[in-house]
Amino acid sequence: MIRCLAIDDEPLALEQLKKYISMVPFLELSGACNDAFEAMSIIAHEKIDVIFVDINMPDLSGMDFVRSLIDAPLVVFTTAYSKYAVDAYKVDAVDYLLKPFSFEDFNRAVCKVMKQIEMRNITTTEKLSSDSIFVKSDYKILKIEIMDIEYIESMSEYLKIFVTGDKKPIITLLSMRKIESYLPDDTFMRIHRSYIVNLNRIKEINKLRVILDKDTYLPIGDNYKDKFYEYVNRKFICK
Repeated sequence: MIRCLAIDDEPLALEQLKKYISMVPFLELSGACNDAFEAMSIIAHEKIDVIFVDINMPDLSGMDFVRSLIDAPLVVFTTAYSKYAVDAYKVDAVDYLLKPFSFEDFNRAVCKVMKQIEMRNITTTEKLSSDSIFVKSDYKILKIEIMDIEYIESMSEYLKIFVTGDKKPIITLLSMRKIESYLPDDTFMRIHRSYIVNLNRIKEINKLRVILDKDTYLPIGDNYKDKFYEYVNRKFICK
């Protein structure tokens, strides 16, 4: 079963989402929320595979809500406004349903969700056995040894991948979430919205910064510090 969450501040729109979800045998509705704050509480305590979320909501918009999530489920946006399509792409939304949408439209989005979940499962298997990745950069396809990656920096739709032995980073059109899915969880960690670090490369931790060498200091974001310091505490040796 695919566990999902429906989020919309309009009661009729929320009821429609619930109805459509009930019509798909492999979807399980874990909650129907009137606002993003209620959804946050559910996601904090339950594993959710996909959220169907309205963009225009009071207090906290659906877009800002998705951006605030550290480990976001798959996302399908629902909205009456087409102007948010580019923003939806930037947060790696699976699909973008323009209201009013039919069950056929909804079902097409669900099929995309299914494909994403299947790809994630394949990727998880691959990353357990793979020592390298390939990325496109400047019209070339480059092979990168995973353990040679020191850290990764996000700049809008692009990534800068810093590799041992290379003075300049490799720049590629890719999302943080995508490359994260190919990196082993026990070695790489997202420590900031804009940074993934190879944990084996950390030389020092100073307040809210990790230090890789005398010239490289990476910030630890507020939304990521708890997870990072949990890792540090597991490794910490004291008298």
